Amino acid sequence: MYKKILKYIKRILVILIGILILIYGILWTLSYNISNTRFGVSFSPEYAESLGLDWKETYQAILADLKPTMIRLSAPWNKLEPQQGTFDFSETDYLVNEAGKHNTKILFVVGQKIPRWPECYFPQWARELSKEKRQSEVLSYIQHAIERYKNNPSIEYWQIENEPFIKFDFGDCDAFDKTLVEREVALVRQLDPTRKIVMTDSGEMSIWYSASKTGDILGSTLYRLIISRYGFVWHYDYLPAGLYRIKARLFGNSFDNFFISELQGEPWFHNGSPLTTDISTQEQTMNPRQLEKNINYARRVGASRVYMWGSEWWYWQKTKKGDSTYWDIIKNTITPEKTSEITLNKN
Repeated sequence: MYKKILKYIKRILVILIGILILIYGILWTLSYNISNTRFGVSFSPEYAESLGLDWKETYQAILADLKPTMIRLSAPWNKLEPQQGTFDFSETDYLVNEAGKHNTKILFVVGQKIPRWPECYFPQWARELSKEKRQSEVLSYIQHAIERYKNNPSIEYWQIENEPFIKFDFGDCDAFDKTLVEREVALVRQLDPTRKIVMTDSGEMSIWYSASKTGDILGSTLYRLIISRYGFVWHYDYLPAGLYRIKARLFGNSFDNFFISELQGEPWFHNGSPLTTDISTQEQTMNPRQLEKNINYARRVGASRVYMWGSEWWYWQKTKKGDSTYWDIIKNTITPEKTSEITLNKN
C-alpha cells in the first residue's frame, strides 16, 4: 500500500513539474515578440540637486538634447504646500511650461507617495496632524494641483500615488494612508473626467490586482539587477518578458493600457548614493551593456510605453564624470522611429 501511494505521489510530481516546464517554455516563447514600444523619461529636480547638478540646466538638457516625447514629473506635497494653506507652484509651473515648449507630454504624479527617495514627501506640519485632518489636507493638496494644471494641454495622464499597494514598508512613509487612495482617485476623476489615471505597482513583488482595478492604466516598475539588504547582487534574468505580458492581460490591461512606469536605467543603491559609491560598484547593477539589455527586454514585455529611470544620473555621468555613453544610448533609444532592438555594447 505504501509503495502504491509513493508511486502515485511521484507521478503527480512529475506531471506538475512537466506542466511548470511547459508554462515556462510558453512564457519564453512569448518573450520573443517585440512590441512597438515608445520610450520616455522621468525627472526629479530634488534628485538632480542631490547629485550636485543645476536641476534647471539638467532638465533643459533632457528636453533639448534627448528630445523625449513624454516625461513623468511629480508634484511633491512638501514643495507645493510648505506651509499649511500656502501653495508654491513655481517649480512645477516651470517643469510643465518648459515641457510644453518642447511638445513633451506629461504623466503627472500627485499623492502622498511619489517617485524617488524618500518616497513620501509629507510637509512637516502635516505629520503633526491627526489622521482625519491629514486626510483632509492630502485631498486639498491634490485638488489644488489638479485644478492648477487640468487645463494645460501638456498634461497627458494623471498618476495617483506611486506603488501604493506594495505589501512591504519602504521609504519615509509612516504617515502614508492606503485607505485614502480610492478617495484620491475619485476626487481626480471628479475634477478632471477627461484624462485617464495611471496606477503603478511593483513589477516583481506584486500581482497587480489592486492597481489594475483602481486605475485606467497599469504602470509597472521593471528592474533587472538590484542589491539586496545583505549586500549581494540579485538578478531577475530568470523571469521571461512574457510573464509581464500575461500578468497584465490577466487583469484586463491591454497593450495600450499597460505602461512600464519605471525601467531601471541607473545603478541600484541600497545604501549610499552616486556621490559616495565608486564607479566599479555602480557598474555591478548598471553599465552600458546592462542598460541596452534592459531596453531590449522592455520591448518584449507587451507595454505600449516605457518611462526610463535615471535621467539625472545619465547627465551626472556625462557632465561630472566625462562619460556620455549612457546619455547617448538613451538619446538613440527614445527617438520615436527607433523601435527595433539596439546592438549590445561589447565592452
